[in-house]
Amino acid sequence: MLDAEAIADRRRLRRKLTFWRVAGILALILAVGVAGFFAAGRPGVERGRAHVARILVNGVITGNQRLADLMRDVGESRAVSGVVISISSPGGTTTGSEELFRNIRALAAKKPVVAFVDGTAASGGYITAIAADHIVARDTSLVGSIGVLFQYPDMTGLLDHVGVKVEAIKSAPLKAEPSGFRPTSPEARAALQEVVNDTYAWFKRLVQERRRMTEAELATVSTGQVFTGHQGVPLKLVDALGTERDAVAWLEREKGVRQDLPVRTWEPRGDRDFSLFAMAASGADLFGLGGLGATLRQASAAADKARLDGLLALWQPTEK
Repeated sequence: MLDAEAIADRRRLRRKLTFWRVAGILALILAVGVAGFFAAGRPGVERGRAHVARILVNGVITGNQRLADLMRDVGESRAVSGVVISISSPGGTTTGSEELFRNIRALAAKKPVVAFVDGTAASGGYITAIAADHIVARDTSLVGSIGVLFQYPDMTGLLDHVGVKVEAIKSAPLKAEPSGFRPTSPEARAALQEVVNDTYAWFKRLVQERRRMTEAELATVSTGQVFTGHQGVPLKLVDALGTERDAVAWLEREKGVRQDLPVRTWEPRGDRDFSLFAMAASGADLFGLGGLGATLRQASAAADKARLDGLLALWQPTEK
């Protein structure tokens, strides 16, 4: 039977072991975070070796200065031989999509650029795709949805039900229209339709110019519907079907990019790079823990919420 002193010694030993275990875990987290911090400070973790840069355009598209800065860095890098814009996006704001289009065109003036539709390139996502000089899509990907949307809620029925009335004093009849607090007047609806039509015409001009379509071909694809990548080839929405490897092969074949170069993902620098999630994810990549890095990036992305203001070039499959 153990005496009191032996029991006390065991307890002290157990506390010491617990302390060093916790200290070791914290040290590992710190090391991963610091490694991620320094990795995040280098756009795309560029190491001076020639490579093809991969730029991801995922999720809802909005104005993004960090992505604009990234494209500038890619364009100025002597290590980048070509660029793959990997797209999986239902679109977003028209202004954000326009900005992204212009940034890709500026990048294409410096580096050969190909688009790869990895899942969806609809609405603003398709505007992104046509900024490249060649589009490769998976057979079952979704492309198109050429159209513009302006949505706002109508809460008049709810307000009537609860007995609330919203008064407004305006400088002109069309000020602050539309409003969800009252029915939209015919004049306001007509004014909004003009705005939507003007932006829609801009979208169609962009598609026609970039995809070299006739008026009849444009009319067929600009109904707002989406098409599969397979359907998109004869419709001239897509140039070829395949994988990212096929997109890189086009750069090699048509743009003289050296064969068998590694493809490296470039990620935007910015405030988010200093978050614990992002730093640890970059560090996990450096330590060969790709699965952990992906999980941490998903957690970081879940913390960000896109704000959508103004006109939308956005595919909404749940809309009725």
